[in-house]
Amino acid sequence: MAEGRRQTGAGRGVTMRDVAERAGVGLATVSRVVNGGASVAPELADKVREAARDLGYRHDATASSLRRADRRTDTVALVLEDVANPFSSALQRAITDAASERGILVLSGSSDENPVRERDLVETFTARRADGLIVVPTGRADDALRAAQTFGTPLVAVDRMVDLASVDTVTVDNREGTAAAAERLRAAGHRRVAYFGDQPSIWTAGERLAGFFDVFGRTPATPVERGLTSVEQAEQAAREALAAPEPPTAFVSGQNLITIGIRRALQEAGLEHRIALVGFDDFPLADLLTPGVSVIAQDPARLGREAASLLFARLDGYEGPARHTVVPTRYIARGSGEIPAPAS
Repeated sequence: MAEGRRQTGAGRGVTMRDVAERAGVGLATVSRVVNGGASVAPELADKVREAARDLGYRHDATASSLRRADRRTDTVALVLEDVANPFSSALQRAITDAASERGILVLSGSSDENPVRERDLVETFTARRADGLIVVPTGRADDALRAAQTFGTPLVAVDRMVDLASVDTVTVDNREGTAAAAERLRAAGHRRVAYFGDQPSIWTAGERLAGFFDVFGRTPATPVERGLTSVEQAEQAAREALAAPEPPTAFVSGQNLITIGIRRALQEAGLEHRIALVGFDDFPLADLLTPGVSVIAQDPARLGREAASLLFARLDGYEGPARHTVVPTRYIARGSGEIPAPAS
């Protein structure tokens, strides 16, 4: 064992005083270095870090936060819909990257569109004193979000709106993006168009359906299926729609997993080149199919960056009114959405 080194068990028992003795500096200098202080000369900071590595010192961030005047923990929390979904993964990565630049750790969890799970995550992250929360809200657990606000935790809602004061929000142009894509189908001659959407309680699902109705209205020729939450459900619903006496000549999907289910049903029936399909949200390999799947693409990375920016502004002292940032979508034509209606 090296002279002066204690038996620590991966750093257990090593204190800042030990690091100070090893580095030959004062305890206050070590404290400033490990807590991110900028008032330490670079050569002294390097000596402290080298001593800490040599001793296996691990900084107790939780204990430090309790001693800080601002009670900050340098953590923020993220409540996603489902981290396995490509959209959620990209959102998480953008927020994590933005937080990393500020030396902030991101804790995350998936609500799975379950308001009870969302409530549990919000309460857990708040109890662990996360400095702020970014939430993709289910729309059915606003009481938990309101409680977090009361606790003093800044909130940002991303992808969906919430009916709460002083909550900053970041969304895309759901209604306008869907309407623009539906208009393309109408211009291509389609009149029997089916819309498949997510759970009615989800704010984005309602906005996207409204965009579809803006173009095609509510008629027997435009059947609507809602509450689809998986690829398998969407696939079965599409099979049933295709078996109808007058099947649709085109589909509009309100979510990427639903789009995949519809496409599976079309390929199973050998109709992917005859029936048009446009989906909201891009997904991996959509451009490698034949024909490629045309989509209304969001920019989850930009959504994440905007949400992080709004939250960090609150943490830095902004106390103004709630802000709402709208990120535009873009239509990506790959072939499936450009299939014309059959000649009558």
